[in-house]
Amino acid sequence: QVQLVESGGGLVQAGGSLRLSCSYSERTFNSYRMGWFRQAPGKEREFVAAISWNGGNTNYADSVKGRFTISRDNAKNTVYLQMNSLKPEDTAVYYCARRGPGTTYDYWGQGTQVSVSS
Repeated sequence: QVQLVESGGGLVQAGGSLRLSCSYSERTFNSYRMGWFRQAPGKEREFVAAISWNGGNTNYADSVKGRFTISRDNAKNTVYLQMNSLKPEDTAVYYCARRGPGTTYDYWGQGTQVSVSS
């Protein structure tokens, strides 16, 4: 059973930075595209960023382009989200997820809270 565990969330002032980590429990990590999503209170979950199996391809939501960077370390079975120049509107629970053989994200972590104060 694949397990994803996020860490690194917290409270930060606007303009600050955080790095989220997501550890993957199986040796199959380097076979899959991985993504980060977020859900703010009262809003639907939204896509933040994704990275291909080897890190060679990334894509981002327009709202985070130029501020967030997704990366991965296949030797450590971990995907990261470096978040800079944080804004209050970035406040949300952040989730990592694995994209399965099709286009569906099939395994999700439990989420980590990111709160940005103004």
